[in-house]
Amino acid sequence: MNKSLAQEQFGKTAAHYLTSKPHAQGKSLERLVTLTSPQKGWRMLDVATGGGHVAYAFAPHVARVWATDITQEMLDQVKAEATKRGLTNIAAEFAKAEELPFDDESFDLVTCRIAPHHFDSIPKFLAEVHRVLKPGGVFALVDNVVPEGSVGDYINAFERLRDPSHLRAWTMQEWRDALTKAGLATGHEEQIYKTMEFKSWAQRYDGVMQALLRAMLKQVTPAVGEALEPQGEGEDLTFRLCEGLFITTRA
Repeated sequence: MNKSLAQEQFGKTAAHYLTSKPHAQGKSLERLVTLTSPQKGWRMLDVATGGGHVAYAFAPHVARVWATDITQEMLDQVKAEATKRGLTNIAAEFAKAEELPFDDESFDLVTCRIAPHHFDSIPKFLAEVHRVLKPGGVFALVDNVVPEGSVGDYINAFERLRDPSHLRAWTMQEWRDALTKAGLATGHEEQIYKTMEFKSWAQRYDGVMQALLRAMLKQVTPAVGEALEPQGEGEDLTFRLCEGLFITTRA
C-alpha cells in the first residue's frame, strides 16, 4: 500500500514533533487539560496524536488513553516515550481520523490538537468523533485557524508551500458551523496566538526554499502582515500563527 502524502511527511519528521516547541510546550496543551477537567475513570481517545503530547498530558488524569495516528513512525515513538515516562495506560494504535476503529459511544473524552488541517475530510472526522463519544462526552479541539477571505488564503498557501500535507486551516466560523452540524455543542472557545521561530519552522528545507518562504513572509500586504506579524531578521526572524480552541459536548 502506498503511503499518503501526510504519512510520508510525518514519517520523515517524527522525531522533530517530539521536541517541537509549539507541539510540546504550546499554551493550548495546558488549556486543554484545565478546560476539560478530566476524571480518573474516563476512557480517552487522542486522534492524530503526532508526538503524543496530548496523551502524555492527560494520562495521569484518566483511566486509559488510546493515542491514534496514521504514521507508524509516530506510533513507535509514542510507545517508546510513554514507556520512558512510566505512563502504562497509553495504547498507541493506527487509525485514520475519518475511519476510527472503535465502537459507538466508547469514550468519555476525545481530543485532537494541531492536526485537522491535514485531514482528508473534517466533516467525516467530526461525524466519527460524535459516533465514538458517549452521550454527554467531551470533544476538545485545537487547530490552526486563519482569518476569513484573502488573508486566510495567503496564510494557507504559505503553510502549504512549506508542507504539502497541509490541506487547509479553517476559520473560526467554519469550525463553529461544522461542530454544530456534527451535533457537538460548543461550551467554550478561544483563540491562542503562538510565536513561530522561522529557523526551526523551515530548517528541513534548502536555501532556495527558505528564501522563498522568507519573501512570502516579509513582502506582504498590510493585512497579511498584521495577521502574521513578522519580526526580526536573519536567524532571529519570527512570525505568529493562531490556534482555535473549542470545548464541546455530545448531546
